[in-house]
Amino acid sequence: MSHSPSQNHRHSEQDHHLQRKRIVNRLARIEGHVRSIKQMALDERDCGDLLIQVAAVRSALDNCGKLILKDHLEGCVMEAAKSGNEQEVLKQLEEALDKFIR
Repeated sequence: MSHSPSQNHRHSEQDHHLQRKRIVNRLARIEGHVRSIKQMALDERDCGDLLIQVAAVRSALDNCGKLILKDHLEGCVMEAAKSGNEQEVLKQLEEALDKFIR
């Protein structure tokens, strides 16, 4: 059975994702927060209140993204560094930053 490179890459990365449980927990809280903002809108709450909550979710998402990036750096990028392949390290880091900072 043949695996695509991305499937093999994902499988090998799972051992490196030490922060994954924290990430999933944060995303669950964000999901609940977004649902509550939706309910606020349905309840005709003040636009200012909605904007404050949207800003809070955006900040929470940014912090979650930072945690994912930290997880990637501590796991995947460090694994590439241990292999001694400087080009792969730079590629991994550049790809991660490009995905996170747009």
